[in-house]
Amino acid sequence: MKGEILVYRKWNKWSIPMVTAILLGASGCGGPIATGKSGMKEYAIAVTDQGSDQIKVFDPKKADWNAKNALQWSWAPTAANGFDGLLSAWGLPTDAKVRKNDKWGGEWMVVTDSKGLAAVIPYPKSDRMKWALDVGGNPHSAELLPNGNIAVAASTGGWVRVYASSQGPAAKQYTEYGLSSAHAVLWDPGMEGLWTAGKDYLVALQVEGTDAEPVIKEKLKIELPTKNAHAVEPVYGDPDKLWVVTGSKVYQYSKSNREFKLDYNGNERINRVGVKSISSQGSGTVVETVTDTAKKPPGSCKANNWCTDTVDLFLPDSSHTMTGAELYKARILNPNYQ
Repeated sequence: MKGEILVYRKWNKWSIPMVTAILLGASGCGGPIATGKSGMKEYAIAVTDQGSDQIKVFDPKKADWNAKNALQWSWAPTAANGFDGLLSAWGLPTDAKVRKNDKWGGEWMVVTDSKGLAAVIPYPKSDRMKWALDVGGNPHSAELLPNGNIAVAASTGGWVRVYASSQGPAAKQYTEYGLSSAHAVLWDPGMEGLWTAGKDYLVALQVEGTDAEPVIKEKLKIELPTKNAHAVEPVYGDPDKLWVVTGSKVYQYSKSNREFKLDYNGNERINRVGVKSISSQGSGTVVETVTDTAKKPPGSCKANNWCTDTVDLFLPDSSHTMTGAELYKARILNPNYQ
C-alpha cells in the first residue's frame, strides 16, 4: 500500500504489520433498556458531568434528559462507598466504562478523573470500591482487562499503565508505556491486546507477564493522519473497525486494511472538529460530545474549552441538552468489548 513501510511480526494468532509512515488514503439502575428498530438492544448512555462531579446514566429513549425519569443512575465517590482518603482526587470526571468480567462475575464500571482518581466499582450496585488509586497524570481513559487488571491512559503524564488491580483494592504495582498526550485505551479480544492513542500515534500493545506483575510491549504503531487523538472505540457490529477521534477528524480505522477512513455512513454529520467522545450502538446509532467552543455558533457551556451541555446522536439524529451541565464524555454502556 502506498505510503507504508511494513514489517511483519507474529502476535498471538495474527501477523501484525508495523506501520511507520502515514497512511495516505449511586442511585437507580442502568444497562440495556430497550430494543431499537433493528431489533438490537439499545444500551443506556453514561456522561461525565464535571458540573455536578458525577457519572450519570440516561435513558436514550427519553427526549428530555432534564426530566427525572430520564436519569437512571448516578454516582460519585464518597467515604461511605469506600473512597475515604481519595476524595481529593475526584472533581473532574473524564471516563466511565462498563465491562462484563468472568473473573469477578457480573458487570463493573471503570472511572477516571483529571484530578488523579482511577477506580473500579460494581455496576450498577456501586456500594463499594473494588480497586482505586490516585494515579496522577490527568487520567483520561480506563479499561478493565479480562484478568481484572485495569489499564489507564494519562494525558499530562504521557503514559499508559496497566495496574495489577486483580491483586487487591489498593494494589499499586504497574507497568508503563510512554505515549505523549495519551487519551484512550481499549481492550481488543480479537488480538488479545490494547489499543491506545495520543498526540501523534495509534498504538497496539501486548500485555504480558503475570496478573500480579504485568508487562506492556509495543506491537503496532501507526502515525495518525491528523493530530491529538481523543478517543478509540469499537464499532459494534464490525470487529474490523475502530472509531478513532482526533482534534479535527472522526475516522473509522480498518484493522485488516490498516486504513483511516472517512467514507462511513453519516460521516457528513459525525466527522466534526472538537469531538471529545464517540461510541455506537449495535444498531448503528452514534453518540458524540463536541466541545461547545468548537460549535458554530458556540454552545452554552463556558466553564472551560472542553465542555458541552449536549449529547448528540446520529443515525437517527437527535440531541439531548442538560441545563447547567458541563459534560466531557458520553458513552454507550455496552459491557462487551466488541
